[in-house]
Amino acid sequence: MDEFEQWKEQVVHWWNLGLEYLHQVPPTQLYAAAAVLAFTTFLLLLTVRLFKRAKSHTIVLTGLSGSGKTVLFYQLRDGSTHQGTVTSMEPNEGTFILHSETTKKGKIKPVHIVDIPGHSRLRPKLDEYLPKAAGIVFVVDALEFLPNCRAASEYLYDILTKGSVVKKKIPLLILCNKTDKVTAHSKEFIRRQIEKEIDKLRASRSAISDADIANEFTLGVAGEQFSFSQCYNEVTTAEASGLNGEISQLEQFIRKYVKP
Repeated sequence: MDEFEQWKEQVVHWWNLGLEYLHQVPPTQLYAAAAVLAFTTFLLLLTVRLFKRAKSHTIVLTGLSGSGKTVLFYQLRDGSTHQGTVTSMEPNEGTFILHSETTKKGKIKPVHIVDIPGHSRLRPKLDEYLPKAAGIVFVVDALEFLPNCRAASEYLYDILTKGSVVKKKIPLLILCNKTDKVTAHSKEFIRRQIEKEIDKLRASRSAISDADIANEFTLGVAGEQFSFSQCYNEVTTAEASGLNGEISQLEQFIRKYVKP
């Protein structure tokens, strides 16, 4: 109890000293200090609000040419196939409310969708948009998957080892498109095959040279078979059919990371 009383007396003493000091300070200085404090508080609150507003609403569609990215873009935008498959040579970009949500009541947040061409010469465009992305959709042609497995895995490997993706832990969806076809491969099969291919890739690339810095980060756990669960960011798989408008799993992914 004595310790408490001593502590209480010390606080009172400090308080009295503070009051005495304030009485000695000219009023103009007090007003100036109060103004500075108020202005600093205002700036802090404004920064917090701007930070909240700056949360990304961009979803990047990428993948090999012919995987159906552009059809998916138009299905999301206006529910059409835009006359079937189109090979894009420039990014398709737009900010809009998802077509399936246009009949919903109330305020709905628009999504910024960017469709990056799959041609190898145009892939550097991807680096312009990844830092702004709330999520990445990597589109795979489930119908013609096996002939393109190696190329798709290499492209995906490059994305998953980019600093802009790893540092921000941007979630990635492997979207298996054209799964309405009888001969299309399942998302489980595609996931396993890509994991096996990436396992081979990381072994071959790490053996090249430490001077090869094309990839900013490494994937997987040393001595273990590669799995997407080992990635720095969340990687999931889903199915879609762009031509038939079956894109509900894609929309669920988008709205998970860009809240309506």
